[in-house]
Amino acid sequence: MNKINQLFANKKDKKLLSLYFCAGSPTLEGTGDVILAMQRRGIAMIEVGIPFSDPLADGPVIQSAATKALKNGMSLRTLFSQLKAIKDQVEIPLVLMGYLNPILHYGIEAFCQSCVEAGVSGAIIPDLPFDDYLTIVKPVADRYDLRIIMLITPETSEERIRFIDDNTDGFIYMVSSASVTGTQKSFDEQKQEYFRRINAMNLRNPRMIGFGISNAQTLKAAQDNAAGAIIGSKFVSLLDDANGNADTALDKLFDALA
Repeated sequence: MNKINQLFANKKDKKLLSLYFCAGSPTLEGTGDVILAMQRRGIAMIEVGIPFSDPLADGPVIQSAATKALKNGMSLRTLFSQLKAIKDQVEIPLVLMGYLNPILHYGIEAFCQSCVEAGVSGAIIPDLPFDDYLTIVKPVADRYDLRIIMLITPETSEERIRFIDDNTDGFIYMVSSASVTGTQKSFDEQKQEYFRRINAMNLRNPRMIGFGISNAQTLKAAQDNAAGAIIGSKFVSLLDDANGNADTALDKLFDALA
């Protein structure tokens, strides 16, 4: 069974925590150490960012990390090589998150094959048009048992959400707001209503809420309204402050979430 499906099948009532970081930032060679530290500290699933020069959905923190990673020499080929080196030690799901351009240059088939060879269970491609997903990407990904995760926002129509739910597997990435990534102190009533509205739809796929989660209040709101929460910018900042020492960054993150 795909590790993503296995995670949600076994979660029972546990509220999951997934973290994002950008591969190659703050150091080129730190990818494996960061992943293994997260696993050791109980993180349920990891999103590994593929750095790109024009990340439209990312706020300044993740944009800065991507710029640093590219300057460090990170590429998809380098990332896959690093992931292969730790594949036998990684038990939790790894999800690559990146934009379509580098993946197209790498080749859809080659990308899916390399994901499997490197122990990757899924991919999030924010700028992948859904029609292209259905006709071009999904048939290839399905052959490799790779989950392509789709995002929904407060502006996504109910009809669209149900269409996504019917045609994807693994989980749905529920973006807390239509803005770029970043941290927020709390989720206002409008966002809470969005969470309640999606809950009432009784979707087939589990949901993870991301964007803006950085403290105990936003973490609880996300975990109360979905299978779990995804934290990106807050951890990326802490990892950079710690010069790539994941344990130090995790200590500070857990303090902020307590």
